[in-house]
Amino acid sequence: MNTLIKLEIARTLRNKKFMFFSVLYPAALYLVFSSSAKGNDKIGDTGLTFPVLYMVSMASFGALTSVLIGNAERIAKEREKGWVRQLRLTSLPGHGYVMSKMTSASVVSLPAIVAVFLVAAVTKGVRLDAWQWASLLGVIWAGSLVFAALGVAIGYTATGDAVRPLSMAIYFLLAALGGLWFPASQFPKWLQNIAEYVPTHAYAALGQSIEVGNAPHMKDVAILAVYLVIFAGGAAWLYRKDTHKA
Repeated sequence: MNTLIKLEIARTLRNKKFMFFSVLYPAALYLVFSSSAKGNDKIGDTGLTFPVLYMVSMASFGALTSVLIGNAERIAKEREKGWVRQLRLTSLPGHGYVMSKMTSASVVSLPAIVAVFLVAAVTKGVRLDAWQWASLLGVIWAGSLVFAALGVAIGYTATGDAVRPLSMAIYFLLAALGGLWFPASQFPKWLQNIAEYVPTHAYAALGQSIEVGNAPHMKDVAILAVYLVIFAGGAAWLYRKDTHKA
């Protein structure tokens, strides 16, 4: 499994187009949107200014891009090319395959998170305590495992031709409803009630709690834990189902 993780990371890093999209695109969006907002305005009841609040949103969005889009497309293409069938001939167990995909995808998400942090600190003067920076990096990276599992599940759901539109639709829906592009506090009340249980909303809320100096809310942690079990369990079930078809 460790060998497969190393191979997956090396292969992803060689994909310059994917790395550009997943690493630089969220940082560029942060720069554009934060530059158009008044830096001293507080957003909703968070007590945070837009540049600080949006930093977590775009860091989460960057991690989501890395683990969801790339993971789903690679797996769907590997299934069509017969690579997954070849792996089944080795001693790698099914859960090992799923875990290696999740782990390698989440590792690649680190540059996207760091890029947004650097842009926020350099261009917008975002300043946090050392423990906050470290905690933000840790929770955003750890939370990306939830969406890495979703990427694996999508890769086993769709064919090579259908995986891109399906993953992109889910990707944009999660980003929009989770308040990653625009603060969820600006949504209508009925939509806020829905967004509260969307995994990306809980994901961003972890970092926002740290930014105000608090520990993440247990409700957000619990929501992400439930989604992780659902997505990872679904991915494992789809893997076994695909194995029986082979």
